Amino acid sequence: MLKIFFYIRAEKVKSNGEAPIYAKVTLGNQNITISTGKYISSERWLFTNKLRNLLKLEQEKVLKKSLDLLVLNLNKKFNEIYEIYPDIDLSILKEEISGKVKHRKSILILSIFEKHNIDFAKKVNNNERAAASLQKYNRSLDLMKNFIKKTYRKDDIEIDEIDGAFIYNLESYLKYESEFKGVVGIKNNSVVKYFTNFKTMCNFGIRLNLIDKNPFNKYDGKLKVRDATFLTTEELNLIESKTFSTERLEKVKNIFLFSCYTGYAPIDACNLTLSNLMQDSNGLYWIKTDRVKTGIRANVPVLPPAQKIIDKYRDSEVGLIPKLSNQKMNAYLKEIADLCGIDKNLTWYVSRHTFATTVTLGNGIKIENVSAMMGHTNIKQTQHYAKVLDASVMHDMSKLMEKYK
Repeated sequence: MLKIFFYIRAEKVKSNGEAPIYAKVTLGNQNITISTGKYISSERWLFTNKLRNLLKLEQEKVLKKSLDLLVLNLNKKFNEIYEIYPDIDLSILKEEISGKVKHRKSILILSIFEKHNIDFAKKVNNNERAAASLQKYNRSLDLMKNFIKKTYRKDDIEIDEIDGAFIYNLESYLKYESEFKGVVGIKNNSVVKYFTNFKTMCNFGIRLNLIDKNPFNKYDGKLKVRDATFLTTEELNLIESKTFSTERLEKVKNIFLFSCYTGYAPIDACNLTLSNLMQDSNGLYWIKTDRVKTGIRANVPVLPPAQKIIDKYRDSEVGLIPKLSNQKMNAYLKEIADLCGIDKNLTWYVSRHTFATTVTLGNGIKIENVSAMMGHTNIKQTQHYAKVLDASVMHDMSKLMEKYK
């Protein structure tokens, strides 16, 4: 977008006959002149066609490289500023290049967040990331907007203003003042996750060279780890053996059991098709896919109960299992829990926890293999499930108990 050309100021010729070289930079109706600090005689400038011809003198070759570097720096600096301020004033560019910055506007935090979400939306549209993750980032952006407007009476705030007090006030606002759908305040773990989103969005700004450091690294909130809700072997068998009078609940039961025996999260389970079903050299079937949330490969052998469900819907569904929304699944699972006499908050995600605990770790599968099948980014995520397996501990300690008896 920039147009740059060089010229000499003959009226400013020095005693040695050399004139200063200037650069004229044009953008639309704007233009500025910048001194290059370089000199050349009028004769050589004309003879070399403004250094465009093949140069033979070493001094002129060095001079040409210097001017080319200036063009490169002008375009680079322009692109950096244009990313943040599309209505750029060329005087700011001149100040940046000359090193005489006077009133450089600081980067605004919401502008970074908005750029991140626009970029993330492109990945969602290309099926590289989950739409649910974009929804969380948009929610994070809205929370930050509301906080800034309420606390600072501004539409945005410079990133340099984000200090310890800002972090403290933001956390307090999220926990006790923010309102969404009639609910006031956000619980600790959700607040910590929102701050993780803030960090991620600012790291995006660092990658684009918009900012040098992440102000949200100052936040030190911790997740309060709670035991994950999962079904015991008895409860799992209870649901599996139960026959429901309505096709609706039968379908929900099968979808839920499929996730119990494969460990796939709802969004991943719904996206599975026959193309994800592979047979190895031993004749065993595997489900192979990448997790939508993280992009991590999660390959799982097909256990007999899961195979039975796949076979049931093979000719009647596009996917391996019927598709149903999270909201409907969770509502119908509460009915199933009541009918089966299970006193737990049964949700679709309980199936994933059941796979990790009862189906795999509880049956002696190595934690590293469970982590791989669940598509976890690190084994610490899987260790959370291992902590709640009292039955597994008792199984390992039984021989020792027998000895002390």
